[in-house]
Amino acid sequence: MARLQLNKSSLAEQSARLRTYQRFLPALDLKRQQLMAERAKARQAMRHTQAEIDQLRRHVGRELPMLGNHDVGLTDLVRVEQAVIDYENKVGTRLPRLSKIEVKVNDYSLLAKPHWVDSVVVRVHDMLELKIRLQVEQRRLALLDEAVDTITQRVNLFEKVLIPKTQDNIKRIRIYLSDNEMAAVVRSKIAKRKHAERAMA
Repeated sequence: MARLQLNKSSLAEQSARLRTYQRFLPALDLKRQQLMAERAKARQAMRHTQAEIDQLRRHVGRELPMLGNHDVGLTDLVRVEQAVIDYENKVGTRLPRLSKIEVKVNDYSLLAKPHWVDSVVVRVHDMLELKIRLQVEQRRLALLDEAVDTITQRVNLFEKVLIPKTQDNIKRIRIYLSDNEMAAVVRSKIAKRKHAERAMA
């Protein structure tokens, strides 16, 4: 790192730097607050989806105990046909958003399967949609966590390193310049006194 120059131009440069840092800090802090609010919303949405999944599991356990019967083939009844994820920009962060999901129910014989299979198909359909939504919400939250960490590091850099260091530099330069000014005044007085003494002699 370059050695601090203790002169007026360096003082002007450090003062300009400090003004810039102090101007950017509130904007960075505002961005951090907005990202944290967005993260709180994402966390709430994820909790809500997880609660729906848990509720559906409990409902299936209560209403469809016949699922324990392994003689009835239930595989390949439902599949995800398409999941469309688009992206939105929130406070400078590109976040995924589930815009469309298509879950397809495969054809099965209504006569060969017990009547309760229809209810299972509906529940599996709902569960697939919820699981995909949860995955997108988890990814969204992870990206927001990362963005909040990054912006917090920047805020801390300005708040705890750059601004205090620049203020310290300004103080050092001012003290040095003040000391030099005082020394110059003292030297001038001494020189005047000596000049006066020589004139008197």
